[in-house]
Amino acid sequence: MRAFLFPGQGSQSVGMGATLAEASRTARDVFEEVDEALGQKLSQLMREGPEDQLTLTENAQPAIMANALAVFRALTLDGGVSLEKAAHFVAGHSLGEYSALSAAHAFDLSTTAKLLKLRGQAMQAAVPVGQGAMAALLGADVEKARAIAEAAAEGEVCTVANDNDPSQVVISGHRTAIERAVAIAKDMGAKRAVLLPVSAPFHCPLMQPAADRMAEALAGTQIEAPVVPVYANVTAAPEQDPDAIRDLLVHQVTGMVRWRESIAGMAATGVEEFVELGGKVLGPMIKRIAPDVKVTSVITIDDIEALAKEIA
Repeated sequence: MRAFLFPGQGSQSVGMGATLAEASRTARDVFEEVDEALGQKLSQLMREGPEDQLTLTENAQPAIMANALAVFRALTLDGGVSLEKAAHFVAGHSLGEYSALSAAHAFDLSTTAKLLKLRGQAMQAAVPVGQGAMAALLGADVEKARAIAEAAAEGEVCTVANDNDPSQVVISGHRTAIERAVAIAKDMGAKRAVLLPVSAPFHCPLMQPAADRMAEALAGTQIEAPVVPVYANVTAAPEQDPDAIRDLLVHQVTGMVRWRESIAGMAATGVEEFVELGGKVLGPMIKRIAPDVKVTSVITIDDIEALAKEIA
């Protein structure tokens, strides 16, 4: 069994997708369709930068999706790989869940781009710059991370945002609370705590205004049943019901990304190979969760052709 996975924020870099676009008309079509949907030259920003503009949440989110789906479409349309035959599940980390849903035909590409642009804008606007923060706790599992977050909160928001793998958990909330957590983390058993270079505190209750905006946007969005089940971030369980998917995407804005449980759940059902499309950030996490599975990263045209040949 195989699962296709899609990366989340932090996997962006200037130059992303440029070589693939040169090699594949299908990939270029994806970038052009996203540009048209957003009314901006996002593909040029991806190709040329500047990096500070690409890193802005409202640009990074659709850019990461566009790159991943350019890889996916080159694999399926040029490589002749059928998603339904090749993968038993799809999943994505945070914004990658939208990429996964689009790959599985729940949303069309244009809709996905517009939703992610709005999601990025709404998440950025939810908390004034400088008031929120996120930190990675290394060498800490989710229980230890929760204890650190609770000890640091002191009446402010400080909560687990991403349960990435058994040794990496991300916390999110008010900046002062996150700074307290970083200060006490080592004494409470974490190996290291690192403030993350993000512009807002994602996946915590401070994101409620963004969740409200996404609820409004998703209420007016047609969602089809995905052709293969999508593992949802907030439940760590497979889902195909459009109404449930709509609700889960709203909850995802403030809820914890249960990535460790999602990967473990898929592995427990028999998934032996995880294919990351458009990035290399998820592979190391997967190997720490399920050491015996095969992890394949697909980014270049050579990667795409090799995987297509293997699956065919």
